[in-house]
Amino acid sequence: MPSGAGLDAQLGVGVESTWGSAVTPTLFLEFLSESMSMDPTFLDSAGIRAGQRYKRVSRVIQSRKAVSGDFQIEYGTKRMGLLWKHALGSAIVTPTAIVIPAYEQIHTPGDFRGLGLTVQVGRPEPQTATVKPFTYSGCKVSEWEFSVEDGSIPSLTLTLDGRDENTATALTAASYPAGVGIFSFANAQLKLGGTAATATGKTTITGGVAASTIVTSMTVHGTTPMATERYGLGNAGLKGQQIENDIPTITGSFAAEFNKAELYDAFANNTTQAVQMVLTGGPIGASVDTLEITLPACKMKSASPQVGGPDIVSMTTEFEAYYDEVNPPIQVRVVSGDSTL
Repeated sequence: MPSGAGLDAQLGVGVESTWGSAVTPTLFLEFLSESMSMDPTFLDSAGIRAGQRYKRVSRVIQSRKAVSGDFQIEYGTKRMGLLWKHALGSAIVTPTAIVIPAYEQIHTPGDFRGLGLTVQVGRPEPQTATVKPFTYSGCKVSEWEFSVEDGSIPSLTLTLDGRDENTATALTAASYPAGVGIFSFANAQLKLGGTAATATGKTTITGGVAASTIVTSMTVHGTTPMATERYGLGNAGLKGQQIENDIPTITGSFAAEFNKAELYDAFANNTTQAVQMVLTGGPIGASVDTLEITLPACKMKSASPQVGGPDIVSMTTEFEAYYDEVNPPIQVRVVSGDSTL
């Protein structure tokens, strides 16, 4: 029975075969929140007219449309590969079988041209209990953040920039993938240091050491600057495809107890080191559900332990990932039961 509240909401995404042309959602996500919205530009006449003090409604026009917003999900054990592909622009098309039913995906930064998502949000109307569809086309991921924190389910947030909003497209009936589990902080591991090497398209770290510091949270944040103001004559107020127009960045942070040798000294000595975060879940045949984020060349940018009272001294260490001219600046490895993205 419908409630008319957010309990009835839904969010689905679909891969556009042609950027900007809306498609029917095919992947429905259990989400925590969303903030997608249309952002129109209005032009108000500034012409002076004798005896006229207020703006006239006949002299205002909507000139441009844009879409922006984000959505946050609890990170699941299935169907996450499509989101990583669009977050990083990765070239992967089909996961590789390890030992069936386990499949591996390797996502590294790639080309965003041509990539586009249609996002449909179903928003319940309290008075009627009707779920109203809002369909957003031409969406690209401009920012993303993965977060894992003690006592919490890991989450992934995608920030989107899009082309248009449509409320006339019918709501697609939500159909969720079966058997999607979640990861736990209890199965998270952080490794520091070691030597990175890339062979046959996959980066591995040898010699990395599990952090001895008690780390209570870790975030990794990616930003891909894009030209989002590509309007022109004859475009009916709609933007052209967003394209990269500046250097992408990958940053992150650890919240941890103070450890001088392991974290502070790396900051103070300007050490370049690999950072690798691994989450493991349930079994998939002879393998296990896995998310592995590998950053081969990181610089610790800040690490300032401070005493705030009698409790344990803590510190937040912020880092940035760089390209070492050999290995990709970031690799996201997914092992799941997904034979397709």
